[in-house]
Amino acid sequence: MMTVEHNKFLSGKQVAVIGAPFNGGQPQAGVEQGPLRLVEFGLANQLEEMGYNVSYEPNDDLDSLKPAEDPVVQNLKNPKFVSRVTQKLAGQIEQHAKQGEFVLTLGGDHSVALATVSGVFAAHPNACLLWIDAHADINTPEATESGNVHGCPLSFLTGLSQGHPEFAWVKPILDLGRLAYIGLRDIDNFEKKTLREHNIMALSMHHVDKWGIGKCVEMCLDRINPNRDLPIHLSFDVDALDPTVAPSTGTPVRGGLTFREGHYICEALAETGLLVAADIMEVNPSLESDEAVFKTVQVGCSLARCCLGESLL
Repeated sequence: MMTVEHNKFLSGKQVAVIGAPFNGGQPQAGVEQGPLRLVEFGLANQLEEMGYNVSYEPNDDLDSLKPAEDPVVQNLKNPKFVSRVTQKLAGQIEQHAKQGEFVLTLGGDHSVALATVSGVFAAHPNACLLWIDAHADINTPEATESGNVHGCPLSFLTGLSQGHPEFAWVKPILDLGRLAYIGLRDIDNFEKKTLREHNIMALSMHHVDKWGIGKCVEMCLDRINPNRDLPIHLSFDVDALDPTVAPSTGTPVRGGLTFREGHYICEALAETGLLVAADIMEVNPSLESDEAVFKTVQVGCSLARCCLGESLL
């Protein structure tokens, strides 16, 4: 495999791999095993073979932050635990990003985006965010039907949710005009209303079918990064991929991105020379068969490599 050169906003070929072994934002155990499985599969070595200097922070002590009691507050489950973990990770991510390193965060459930976006945008305040997911994750605490924080991070990060006592540290750091989605196909009615009312760039699988993935990526960048001069943060939930491609994830939804469509997104963003951070989220090795887990972990690693410039030619 060849690599494309990287990156206009980074100081060198340094990648900080941040483990986020955390499952508190949703009810299914096992997603906290995702980061270690990706690393055991050889992700760090693969990046080093691509010419990167790689540091790895496993954060395998996150359970120590779990409170003795963590009652539901304003409809959200485990708010203390989620807040403590994501605040800790946000500081770590910010530090690496401010040193000019590419930050690759391995989840963990998507509540970890409270940390990744907070940390990356603290270092790159004019950045834009491309969210690849079957779900919009922009429910407010009042609107969420499940109470799971992994369905709410973007409402806090954009300022649509304010006033929750446990998440007062989360700043509304993301302008809605710098947020775009690809791959949506399981969206709550409240989220649909929010996306429409705020004119957020949101492309569902219908749009991918209609226009193709190449045009979809260009349309998103035209909206959130029109001059191609802003840093880009990619947050990729593997449930954006069809379950035949990435079966070992907690909320699979049929009709998702193909293997190539998912990889094209990462390749195209790497080609811009603007990508400064990527999240690979919701790999759950406790779900499905050993073969399914292998397939999902393999895809997670290859997506990460593409973010850092691996190309087919």
